[in-house]
Amino acid sequence: MTGGAWQPDSDPGVAARRAELLQNAQRFFRDRNILAVDTPALSARTVTDPNIASITAVAAHRPTLYLQTSPEHFMKRLLAAGYPDIYQICKVFRDGEHGRNHLTEFTMIEWYRLKFGLQEIMQDAIDLVTTLLARERISADARFISYAEAFQSALSINPSTADIELLAKSARADTNLKNALGEDRDAWLDLLLASKVTDGFASDRLTVLHHYPASQAALSRHCPENKGLADRFELFYGKVELANGYVELTDADEQLNRCKLDQQLRGGQGLPVPEIDENLIAALRAGLPPCAGVAVGFDRLFMINEGTDNIQSTSSFTLA
Repeated sequence: MTGGAWQPDSDPGVAARRAELLQNAQRFFRDRNILAVDTPALSARTVTDPNIASITAVAAHRPTLYLQTSPEHFMKRLLAAGYPDIYQICKVFRDGEHGRNHLTEFTMIEWYRLKFGLQEIMQDAIDLVTTLLARERISADARFISYAEAFQSALSINPSTADIELLAKSARADTNLKNALGEDRDAWLDLLLASKVTDGFASDRLTVLHHYPASQAALSRHCPENKGLADRFELFYGKVELANGYVELTDADEQLNRCKLDQQLRGGQGLPVPEIDENLIAALRAGLPPCAGVAVGFDRLFMINEGTDNIQSTSSFTLA
């Protein structure tokens, strides 16, 4: 749509198709008797993950508040309080995320299933995405490949044992990049995944990348059969990440230790160091039931359905 700066960036047809896709998502969960919930967008606490930048909100007469990067902490508190399977479709906010595949404010679909294992929650994510994606966009059934297998196939390296020198060589890193990433193995692995490994993913097929290294477990549990791996997966369409899911960590002490390590990493990188969400830890201590969860980027799904490679065109208004 062209015209003055006040005008929307998309037309009514785009809005109608987006609304229909949202309705289809809601129907998916309703058909499975998954309860819709609505949690706050503002909180006194935020995530400690060094890879996620929160946005603060200034409010008079009270401490700093954070726009939520995900409803995960609140939803886990609901589960610990006895809620059944739950889902939420909401706006979330992340600083520094703006580009062809990123929006600072975006729509997330997040849900949790009690007593689900990794295979079950991966299939749940596939079922949702294939329900929402236009049929002609997918050429074949989803491909499952482990994190280690993907690195071996693309780069002939073992991500668990490769040293920094080999990772830097595989990335064809110059001096500036070597100085920027230093000895952070996970940063090198993230770079290689984004720049090399996903190049091998079929452009018209879903790829499920599973069993990440334990060092990248985030809020997932370690794999019971192999403590060096995490029960975590990501779902891609071509190179575009659509979903991120875990079999959730339920151990409060382990979660607290991970948050403290995150704080140390943030401090070492000169990043803001938020306080740990004590309510999340308390919920885990009270008893988060065995469960698995997934977060899906709705705007990216809609972008693919629209046949565009620029996520900015999926919203009625974009940030200036």
